[in-house]
Amino acid sequence: MLGNIEFYNPTKLYFGKNALDGLKKELVKYGQNVLLIYGGGSIKKTGLYDAVIKILKECGKSVYEDGGVPSNPTTEKVYEGLERARACNAQFILAVGGGSVCDYAKVIASSFYCKEDHWQKFYLNNEQPSGIVLPIGCVLTMVGTGSEMNGTAVITNHAQKLKMGHAFGEVCLPKFSILNPEFTYTVPREQMVSGIFDIMSHILEQYLSGDDDNTSDYIAEGLMRSLVASSLVAIENPTDYEARSNIMWTATWALNGLIGKGKGGDWQVHMLGQAVAAHTDSPHGLTLSAVSIPYYKYIMPYGIKRFARFATAVWGVDKQGKTTEQIAEQGLCEMEKWMRKLGLAMDLTTLGVSEDMVEPIKNSCNLKPGAYFKLEYADIVKVLKASL
Repeated sequence: MLGNIEFYNPTKLYFGKNALDGLKKELVKYGQNVLLIYGGGSIKKTGLYDAVIKILKECGKSVYEDGGVPSNPTTEKVYEGLERARACNAQFILAVGGGSVCDYAKVIASSFYCKEDHWQKFYLNNEQPSGIVLPIGCVLTMVGTGSEMNGTAVITNHAQKLKMGHAFGEVCLPKFSILNPEFTYTVPREQMVSGIFDIMSHILEQYLSGDDDNTSDYIAEGLMRSLVASSLVAIENPTDYEARSNIMWTATWALNGLIGKGKGGDWQVHMLGQAVAAHTDSPHGLTLSAVSIPYYKYIMPYGIKRFARFATAVWGVDKQGKTTEQIAEQGLCEMEKWMRKLGLAMDLTTLGVSEDMVEPIKNSCNLKPGAYFKLEYADIVKVLKASL
């Protein structure tokens, strides 16, 4: 491994069928006024809302609600949520939902004491909170983002046609997260596979960088193999507990900072996918899947050794009689076959993108340094057109 490393992640996890029992243990550590944040209301249909409310009441908390968080949280919703949080003098935020709900909770928590505009300060200026932030906890109902154990939050500004992430860091890490795989059973199939590919993309963004012998890469390869195997079981039987538990656990470790240690990272697929989402409001994982194969084909010649390793270590490609280029190409073919089995979006046309939208989407891209090849705007146009 190369370079100097720091790693700190104090988020406490409760994992398994009895994970919700941990909520009462944690709530007693925090203030009286709790802002309960959730999405479109599915938690009320499943009974999870009632179970959480019961625990909150047993702990003697005053509960205030902020529901209706969209799958792509917006700046407008953040302004609304801040008003609610401040009006009730929130002392703790409990996010019950998927990664979008957790992300939104982090922005509310970070902006609660901040007098500046959250979008300008955190997303455009890339600044950090200058004071304290509200503590948050998560009860997860959909996996993919890893938001339950990281300090990053992604939101969309429709007026500016921008979807951006901000790494708030350890100051905004959830104090605890409740992970019961059974809570993910009722997620619609499209959202499930979208989350699965989001996990894969998080791992690849870190794995496809560098060529040194790095322990982080061996961990990443194991996570990817587990994800592929479990995903194929889950699409046939969404209530297979073992498969869903493996997927949930992989999602958490894919983006809690561990496998990125000693790595430069790429994040250009996310840059492309977020720009697409800013114009279509499509599910995050599907915007990633739609551009991934064309993008990886575009940069593969510059990182051919790592792509070949990916092919053999994750997809089991036989090296016998093949050139490094052929091995790498077959790896992407195997990945594409897996993606099609899951029923992912394999092109941007499926998401409603037409050729006349390529330029506006390009203009919404926030250029990244990249790993093996840095995309400039001319390259972005080529990749987007190849993704149609």
